[in-house]
Amino acid sequence: MRDASRDGLVWDDNGLDLEPRWAREPDIEAIDRVCRRHLGISSHDKADCAVYFHTAGAFNKLYLVDTVRGRFMMRVSLPVDPRNKTRGEVATLRLVRRRTDIPVPAVVAFADTSANEIGFEWILMELMPGKLAYYRWRKMSMAQKEALVARMVDCQVQLLRCSSSVVDDGFRGIGTLQDADRDTSDRDAAAAAPAPGQIVSSVFFSGAHYHYTIPRGPFRSSHDWLRAHLNIIIKEHTTALADTKDADDKEYAEGILRVARKLLRLLHKIFPAIVSPPERTVLWHDDLSLMNIMVDDEGRVTAIIDWECVSTMPVWVASQMPEFLRGATREQRPDRNRYTDVSDRGSDVAFFGEGLEDSLDNEGKTELYWIHLMEYEQTQLRKVFATRMRQLRPGWDMDVTEAALKVDFLGAVNRCGAGFYLRRIEQWADAIERKEFLSLMEVLRVGLRKEKSTTGTGTHGTARSAAL
Repeated sequence: MRDASRDGLVWDDNGLDLEPRWAREPDIEAIDRVCRRHLGISSHDKADCAVYFHTAGAFNKLYLVDTVRGRFMMRVSLPVDPRNKTRGEVATLRLVRRRTDIPVPAVVAFADTSANEIGFEWILMELMPGKLAYYRWRKMSMAQKEALVARMVDCQVQLLRCSSSVVDDGFRGIGTLQDADRDTSDRDAAAAAPAPGQIVSSVFFSGAHYHYTIPRGPFRSSHDWLRAHLNIIIKEHTTALADTKDADDKEYAEGILRVARKLLRLLHKIFPAIVSPPERTVLWHDDLSLMNIMVDDEGRVTAIIDWECVSTMPVWVASQMPEFLRGATREQRPDRNRYTDVSDRGSDVAFFGEGLEDSLDNEGKTELYWIHLMEYEQTQLRKVFATRMRQLRPGWDMDVTEAALKVDFLGAVNRCGAGFYLRRIEQWADAIERKEFLSLMEVLRVGLRKEKSTTGTGTHGTARSAAL
């Protein structure tokens, strides 16, 4: 599916999910010329500047730039959200570098339009040291993992403080940061604080979503943001329902529409529709997976990457655990000897596809052992995270408790949009309507039990004190 307004981008809808594809390849010779120009390398000698393809992400192709001035990374981007995505990432990286000690790459130069010799938007940045934590995790000691978690807490707290120190009363409104600087280095960036602008999110720019006539931010409130998200879901599946003749596809679309409309009716009972001034917000990196954390040989954090869709989010959103600590609860460490011996070939390809720089070493054990071990480690490390958070933010437990219902609602919206757990999301929403404040994750895991107390407490003690 071509999109004339986003030249160079094709959406592939042949699989389960809509996937962005390149209509043409970036010109590596043009990349070489751009890098030489912005790095001040006048010679044409390959020994002075050499560009190599490195890897590809969902929306980008990365090129390693080896020069006499050092090593850099050129990231060329698909125009999924022209201008906004590149400008938002640059503004965010610059702010984080100025206001925190979080290790993020310095921006050398960028282009926020495809009207250049490469033919795509791009960012030239310093190459960060280290290796993805995903590859080192199994070899790291528990003490090293605990230290990594403590560092991630420090980073999260710095983002919270950074958000309140940039302007007098912190960020207001939900959106992706934007500033006025174009194609300049970090050294030349103006000191003026960036502000939330139009949100850059795959929910809003994927496929036909980019052309929907809907509010795109900055949003004044959680209510307005989530309402726009739900309206995207409703519009997408209303269109799908009208276009399909397949009975299964119709049933699928009808199920999503039913749940999305139910959540839309519930929205104003959890989030106020009228907010003045705009809601206080903070910078929130919503994809802190082990694929976006870089570490050295000792497991120390050397970089946090992938800031391209980071936005200012309501404070309650930032009460969540980072992505790499989310998982099932497992209190007992799995006994390695109880798991099947298999070949050393890891099954990481099943999760991340071919083309990884190297595969994980399963050490002769079935993947199930490593899944259970990860669940155990996540369970223990969540305790480390919470303990450290309490030290740095004494009101953390109260923040988490007060945010829980809102976080569950966001989780329900995200899963509804993906078409997952529709029946159980509907059960959860019905329970909330009855003022039975059940944990969404518990309902997703086991469904609703028939026996419920008259006080609104679920069978697993998951009642909440929050009221609608």
